[in-house]
Amino acid sequence: MNTTPFDDELRVARRSPALRDIIIPPCPDLLVQLQAATEQGDPDPGVLDRIASADVAMSAALIRLANSPLHGLHAPVSTVGQALTVLGLDPSVQLLTGFLTRNALRTHSPLLAHFWDTSTRRALACEHIARQLYTMDPGLGYSFGLFCHVGIPVMMQGVRGYASTLTEALARKDRSFVATENANHRTDHAVVGAIVARTWHLPLAVAQATRLHHDFSCLDDARIDPTVRHLVAMALVADHLLHQHEEPSALKEWERHGQQCLAHLQVGEAEVDHWVDQLHPVFEAHALG
Repeated sequence: MNTTPFDDELRVARRSPALRDIIIPPCPDLLVQLQAATEQGDPDPGVLDRIASADVAMSAALIRLANSPLHGLHAPVSTVGQALTVLGLDPSVQLLTGFLTRNALRTHSPLLAHFWDTSTRRALACEHIARQLYTMDPGLGYSFGLFCHVGIPVMMQGVRGYASTLTEALARKDRSFVATENANHRTDHAVVGAIVARTWHLPLAVAQATRLHHDFSCLDDARIDPTVRHLVAMALVADHLLHQHEEPSALKEWERHGQQCLAHLQVGEAEVDHWVDQLHPVFEAHALG
């Protein structure tokens, strides 16, 4: 993998006392195989079938989503091959990626009980937004939405006292989430998540946007790749869409930076309200899946 100044920054961070004891899990073998199968474009359905069938629970998740009300089948599917046909290649790859990531970074804390469900819905929202923008790759949006908060379960596993920090960060109104993390641990989930993204050979834009997804000053920084800035803005819009679906109230970050993100993406509030309605059945299907 070619290195960049961004990689040098992460390498310095990785050597800091705050991160020295955090274990970054290796990318799962099946996810490596999945990445290899998709790097040249559409993967061979037979390869996806083999990867999905390597884990009974993963096969079941694929079949369960294919049989969800979202697809309105007259007769349920019962095999991985049938599920792949119903879902299509891209949604199947997304589900397998999420499943493998979830199992590589298991969370046992009650605070993170719904972490991966939320991450999957955020990914679906980012993918949807990317499709509406036309200039963005929906697959890149999905990957970023799934991985942008991946530093949280890694810190939960490896940083003493992080559970208390998480509770405090969610409750405080006087400073940002990452400011509380840094005050307590001299690092934050954005840095850790970026390290995971690069360790797992995710696209550079995903890693950079993960590093910056709480730093909205980047939206006006022309030195940063426009794709990265779009992803950062998309993530907050996606969180707003998700929050409106689950608990129609204002997010703290949305109140502070929502208009900036909408302006950056050249999107109006009426369009966002329409997206809430469009995504409702998608979120519900994945809740069932």
